[in-house]
Amino acid sequence: MNTQSISDRAGELGTEKLLLRALAGERLQRPPFWLMRQAGRYLPEYRELRQQAGSFLELCYDPALATEVTLQPIRRFAMDAAILFADILLVPQAMGRTLAFREGEGPVLEPLRHREDIARLRPGAIHDTLAPVYETLRRLQAELPQAVTLIGFAGAPWTVATYMVEGGSSRDFANVKRWAFEDPDGFARLIDALIEATADYLAAQVTAGAEVVQLFDTWAGVLPERDFERWCVAPVRAIVERLRAVHPDVPVIGFPRGAGAGYAGYAAAAGVDAVGLDWTVPLAWARDVLQPQAAVQGNLDPRYLVVGGAAMEAEIERILAALAGGPFVFNLGHGIVPETPPENVARLAELVRGFAGGDDAPS
Repeated sequence: MNTQSISDRAGELGTEKLLLRALAGERLQRPPFWLMRQAGRYLPEYRELRQQAGSFLELCYDPALATEVTLQPIRRFAMDAAILFADILLVPQAMGRTLAFREGEGPVLEPLRHREDIARLRPGAIHDTLAPVYETLRRLQAELPQAVTLIGFAGAPWTVATYMVEGGSSRDFANVKRWAFEDPDGFARLIDALIEATADYLAAQVTAGAEVVQLFDTWAGVLPERDFERWCVAPVRAIVERLRAVHPDVPVIGFPRGAGAGYAGYAAAAGVDAVGLDWTVPLAWARDVLQPQAAVQGNLDPRYLVVGGAAMEAEIERILAALAGGPFVFNLGHGIVPETPPENVARLAELVRGFAGGDDAPS
């Protein structure tokens, strides 16, 4: 962690940026909140713009439209942070791999299966392709309300590698695991290329206006312990070290989804300032074991947000009661699903904003 410099930055910004204060280790009277995939298909205004753009990738690469999509949930729900509208697979595309998003199938990439394929990657030449993303961040920095923090993001190397090797989503990760287990030295070359590209990408995002970055390691939970340390923890730490060499004050959130017991010690080992929790993480354990080490973020099951009503409200209150006594960011345990009713998100926002952590908590 880089707590002192982040605390200094939060202090310079005053009391408005609740997310920066929480990531600096401060306990707040009410925690900041934002939601993974808060800009997306559950919003009718998003669906209208998606049709206008023509394709998902065109939407990502159109700064005007991507800015508008990012702002939509902020206008509706007044989250404390806006997360850049983009996709984790823009990085392998910028490195030279083909990428498409097909209806009903998701992302499709040209599979990368051999050492020779790695030699054709261009980790040092990503910025021309990703220039529209940086322009989106510059526009957002100019348009967001003063109290709203701007989050940039990227996929962690292991997760991005799974898509590159499998050629898209996978249920068993057979190809990527076989390569990592049989030829770890060869696979390390792919991870090293992704470390370089991802660190450069995040540094450029911060230069363009991102105040916080998150690394999504969506498939961290599919690896055994030793391989989790090698392919998830160590690459994230390498990225954080490279990023901090350029931007020493930027807070970093790591999200090793499905890590289970691997969450213990993750913040220190990976060098991140906060840890995103999936919905399987026990709240008492997160409070007693993880929160003394770093800020925690999470972890409402997105299906509660679909169900709404008393069940959702009780779960939100349970999470707040368990974790709001320490540095905490309210979020989901993964992204919003498309069938989520917007009125349930509005109710979540109302409950979190109305939470009071006690008279002894800072205001």
